[in-house]
Amino acid sequence: MKTEFIDTLIIGAGQAGLATSEHLSNHGVPHLIIEKNRIVESWRSCRWDSLVANGPAWHDRFPTLDFKDHSPNYFADKNEVIEYFEKFAKKINAPVRTNVAAQETTKNLANNQFETKTSDGIIKSNNIVVATGAFQKPVVPSIIPHQENLNQIHSQFYKNPDQFSDGAILVIGSGSSGSQIAQELMLSGKKVFLSIGPHNRPPRRYRGKDNVWWFGVLGVWQKKTPDPNTQHVTIAVSGYAGGKTIDFRKFANQGMNLVGMTKNFKEGKLLFENDLKINLDNGDKNYLSVLDQADEYIEKNNLNFPDEIEARNITPDPDCVTNPILELDLKKENIKNIIWATGYQYDFSWLKVDTFDAVGKPEHYRGVAKENGIYFIGLPWLSMRGSSFIWGVWQDAKYLAEQISKKDNIKIAN
Repeated sequence: MKTEFIDTLIIGAGQAGLATSEHLSNHGVPHLIIEKNRIVESWRSCRWDSLVANGPAWHDRFPTLDFKDHSPNYFADKNEVIEYFEKFAKKINAPVRTNVAAQETTKNLANNQFETKTSDGIIKSNNIVVATGAFQKPVVPSIIPHQENLNQIHSQFYKNPDQFSDGAILVIGSGSSGSQIAQELMLSGKKVFLSIGPHNRPPRRYRGKDNVWWFGVLGVWQKKTPDPNTQHVTIAVSGYAGGKTIDFRKFANQGMNLVGMTKNFKEGKLLFENDLKINLDNGDKNYLSVLDQADEYIEKNNLNFPDEIEARNITPDPDCVTNPILELDLKKENIKNIIWATGYQYDFSWLKVDTFDAVGKPEHYRGVAKENGIYFIGLPWLSMRGSSFIWGVWQDAKYLAEQISKKDNIKIAN
């Protein structure tokens, strides 16, 4: 088995790995990226066909490369995002080796170097940048046991409505993925149930500006990492069809069946929490709070933005909210498909170093791990609210490259 050495090994050639490569190159740090599949593989194989970016092209990009041939307010589709990152990799001459999987990384205490066993040999390095992202292992709660005539998939494996030949579909999860998938299925003519939990639903646009602009000037993106015990609340936002505010009540008026959080399964019936109305109402409170903050910002800065009084109109509760469904008989409702839009969990089982807490989460400060020489990039809240977004990961990568460069310079000086 061949063995080689590189100062810094980046594992993963998604947006996080590529951003780190650009900044390391700017500092003159020798590095290599290994990727078990292709560049930005998650965008290729773990996204549905009609997916578009959740932010406009002026925002969801790296500062050093624009989306060409499109309006700044355009929402790039999946294939355009893939093409964008391929162009970026060529632009920066990213040293990427595709189809090389990291199998195990250990630390040699004799020389403090890391040894990464890969599908193509062993790579020794002074530093490891873990750029495998946050979407590593799909989470499917063990609520409904395997049953004949019931197709259960995670949203990662959803592609388009043609996957489902007959029967109604239950989508569990009301974040960006769940809400967009449920909407697409409904518009295709499928009978759809959507299980809704706690969520935030910011306006897509308000008073002439997109929500990503508002989140920028209001300091939302820059909010620092919250307390570890802070409960995660999913965000329902979409760039679909040019970008519109997610409104679950409107979905219901168009024929979608809304239910509360999925609770249990018993004797062929799914049981739901009686929390649909409160979840929708809390989503409205979040929506209105963004409008309030935006109005305050406009007034404070004496900006001449158009009024949008109608934005405060909340769709009346449909029947499924005032008379909530608390249980569904799957056979009676002909539900033959369930899509779990329930997120992901980390999988760092290959990384055999002392840098994780009791529940397996990385211990780090702004991506600099407790274990000297280990760095994480692309994780939610790595340093701020925007850390897992395209522009945010670029900013975090800049900081990590500076830290690696300083560490290596100190090492050379000694």
